[in-house]
Amino acid sequence: MPESGFSTVILAAGKATRFKSEHSKLLHTLAGRLLGDYVVRAVLDAKPDRAYMVIGHEAEAVRKAFERPGLAFIEQKEPLGTGHALMVCRPELERCPSENLLVLVGDAPLLEAATLRRLVDAHRRARAAATVLTTRIENPQGYGRVVRAGGRRIRAIVEERAATPAQRRIREISSGILCFSRAKLLANLDRLTADNPQREYLLTDLIGILHRQRQKVIAYLAADPAEVLGINDRLELARVEKLLRRRKAESLMREGVTLVDPEVTYVDEPVEVGRDTIVEPGVSLLGATRIGKACRIRPYAIITDSVLGNGVTVRPASVITGCEIASDAIVGPFAHLRDGAVLEAGSRIGNFVEVKKSRIGRGAKAWHLAYLGDATLGEGVNIGAGTVTCNYDGVNKHPTTIDDGVFIGSGTMLVAPVRIGKGSYVAAGSTITEDVPPESLALGRARQVNKEGWVRDRQRAAAMPPPDRKS
Repeated sequence: MPESGFSTVILAAGKATRFKSEHSKLLHTLAGRLLGDYVVRAVLDAKPDRAYMVIGHEAEAVRKAFERPGLAFIEQKEPLGTGHALMVCRPELERCPSENLLVLVGDAPLLEAATLRRLVDAHRRARAAATVLTTRIENPQGYGRVVRAGGRRIRAIVEERAATPAQRRIREISSGILCFSRAKLLANLDRLTADNPQREYLLTDLIGILHRQRQKVIAYLAADPAEVLGINDRLELARVEKLLRRRKAESLMREGVTLVDPEVTYVDEPVEVGRDTIVEPGVSLLGATRIGKACRIRPYAIITDSVLGNGVTVRPASVITGCEIASDAIVGPFAHLRDGAVLEAGSRIGNFVEVKKSRIGRGAKAWHLAYLGDATLGEGVNIGAGTVTCNYDGVNKHPTTIDDGVFIGSGTMLVAPVRIGKGSYVAAGSTITEDVPPESLALGRARQVNKEGWVRDRQRAAAMPPPDRKS
């Protein structure tokens, strides 16, 4: 395979100071993906010769989260700046076969692989020592300003704390994404110093160093500022989240999905929805959820990491997490499905029914006020209101098996482990502690006792004066 001529380094060692978090910024969630996952994906899609990620703060957690084929990790044990991160990478970069090196921040989630390829192509055509991906914004506060030397040439990138009043008025900023000649980078890394307000080795200082050597340093201007800007705080995180969700909603609607009110519908970036499905206001479709064709998701349902077949109806305010629901099933309203529950075709789970780690057979029904945990229901089973599978003995969970065609009367307690045989009936109000043979009637309740006149006698006794007790 021919080499692409460039490799990449993702800078991901920072402590998220401006983000004000105890955790790496890249581990925070944005529209259903980790923030850092967007840049990792863009980098790998750009097909570099080699891809490196510099990690530091929460190094092991970051490594575990972003481990991918073709991505190598280099640890920066001391957070001494972006230039120091490249110094730590020197042994790998010296062995790297690529002519050019693309260095980028890990918190630019809107960045496209095509933009990275265009940046490298512009750098290669210009035969530059360095090329800076820049953009112009109305309010450049907090960003490094690009000081031009005329035309596309750049004299320096000046961080805001070191900028003069005139420089702070410059609207062209550095995105933190730079392409270097690998040889020129390695030849000048040791010229970096920490003589700046941050007391760090700043990679952007190389621009001034190369300019003073009369090396060619140019700008490549990104047309869309949003694509290249990083996320520095929670306000920016919320703005980008809103933008990503709007893009996702528009994409789904163009593919034949009806979103009744996209502004109040939350769909994560990885979610898939089939055409002719209708999603009503207040719905959240999260994680790796996949929804089939011609489904109806009613208001305020929350569906996470679940798979729904075609023609499924989810009624209002139902919560579904980590489940599989086959075609033509109905769920809700106010149902709760979780922990790997599986609903087979045509099954019905109704209001205030919780299903946990259970399989509900084809055409089975539990319409009202039930708990089904660690249970297996066969075809055509009917679960009466108030039924509970008593699956937990205080130490272990136990299974309940209900075979095809069973009818469970209302208010039944099924004390696991227990099996109800095919075609059997369980009388309402029963507590079942033993297996029920097929085609049987099971009753597990105390005999009813009526005490006639009990209320009248009690009222008469209450109306009598207390006995006169003389000392």
